[in-house]
Amino acid sequence: MLELLSGLDTLLAITLVLSITFVLAFEFINGFHDTANAVATVIYTQSMKPETAVLLSGFFNFLGVFFGGLAVAYAIVNLIPTDLLLNINSAQGMVMVFALLTSAIVWNLGTWYFGIPASSSHTLIGAILGVGIGNALLTGDSIVNGINWSKAIDVFLSLFLSPLFGAGLAGLMLFTLMKLRPLSNIHKSPFQRQQIEGRKHPPFWARFMLIVSSMGMSFTHGSNDGQKGVGLVMLVLIALAPAHFVVNLEAEPIQIEHTKIAAIQLKELYQRNQVIIDLKYPVKGNHQCEPSKIVEEAGALLSAIGDAKSFQTLPEAQRWNVRTQLICLADGAKKISKVPGINDVDLKQLKGIQKDLTQTTEYAPTWVIVAVALAIGLGTMVGWKRVVNTVGEKIGKKDMTYAQGMAAQTMSALSIGLASVIGAPVSTTQILSSAVAGTMVVNRSGVQLSTIKTILTTWVLTLPVSMGLAISLYYFGVKLFV
Repeated sequence: MLELLSGLDTLLAITLVLSITFVLAFEFINGFHDTANAVATVIYTQSMKPETAVLLSGFFNFLGVFFGGLAVAYAIVNLIPTDLLLNINSAQGMVMVFALLTSAIVWNLGTWYFGIPASSSHTLIGAILGVGIGNALLTGDSIVNGINWSKAIDVFLSLFLSPLFGAGLAGLMLFTLMKLRPLSNIHKSPFQRQQIEGRKHPPFWARFMLIVSSMGMSFTHGSNDGQKGVGLVMLVLIALAPAHFVVNLEAEPIQIEHTKIAAIQLKELYQRNQVIIDLKYPVKGNHQCEPSKIVEEAGALLSAIGDAKSFQTLPEAQRWNVRTQLICLADGAKKISKVPGINDVDLKQLKGIQKDLTQTTEYAPTWVIVAVALAIGLGTMVGWKRVVNTVGEKIGKKDMTYAQGMAAQTMSALSIGLASVIGAPVSTTQILSSAVAGTMVVNRSGVQLSTIKTILTTWVLTLPVSMGLAISLYYFGVKLFV
């Protein structure tokens, strides 16, 4: 890990350490900001003591980040405009990182302070889109080109559909429990159980399921939200220590060979379909990455790699060239996959090509994953009290029952876990809050419109506010420092 500081002057080394600390601070805040979502029901139903629940939640958040993979990490990173990704090693790149992180942290802390369940994912995505718009304003480019809209639409769909999915599943699970065990104690609230039976804890199986689902939700929260921090740390490392991180220096010779083969295959695929591809994506002049340049970019990549069996043998400038060509070719492959008229065989081949082109640039060293896991895990251990009562008592007109807690938490964990597997960034907060509301509707408890209105208002404002902050910080940051 310490080798990343080698070759850097003192100022750059300090900037690097501060930048990584800034990202880890965001993940720490993300941890305590979203903690209540994972432990709200298990604490509210008195299934576990708060201290024990939060400690275990932090541990499972750590495990989630460590074993969660990188699909979500780079789904977030790829929202950033391609030209910024290619020039991340500039002062403009650092302004971008600080603008989006500052915007996300300010909104997260504000909503946490007022005890409002808000989405860290939503906030970060808004900040990234804001940076894209700010970059378009500075370069005079169209806002349409300033954002990776195809990826943004995919992310918006996952953010919009996942709460509905979680609410529907939670409501269905509660409905099933009500039909199968209508007289069970699991349909009592903690207050009712204490008043009627004088017992503090839920029935055994309800308590067991609440604990298991809480820890499952902590794990999936880490595997989804934690990956975003991993992606941000990699952006900082590529910007400030490119010699070590522009490509995976630990890549195996077979991976490098697959990368070269993918470039050749993409060039041949482009040549087979050149007429319809150029019709869809005509040459636009000064844009660095265009499908029409695939033949040129593939040749440049093969020339930059040469006969190297390890990226460590390449000079720093050559490693950067390899990264540039790989990003451009991968971007071209994505665009070609959306061209009408591409046959099914070529579309299938494109998926494999995209995977091989990104395997040496979309990576993260183990120490980065561990650092982010520790940050989010430690953050989980503080700050939980402000949101627990909102989730437990203020969404519905009646207190939450054990069955509602089980249904909401179990289905939230499954929904977030599924999203992590397919690489879809989702909001832990939105899914759980919607799941709780779904159970309230099925239980005919009614919902507290004032709380729902506050949560919905926050969800609606999160995107424009975080985008506005990021646009302002990035625009004026570039004007002042670049």
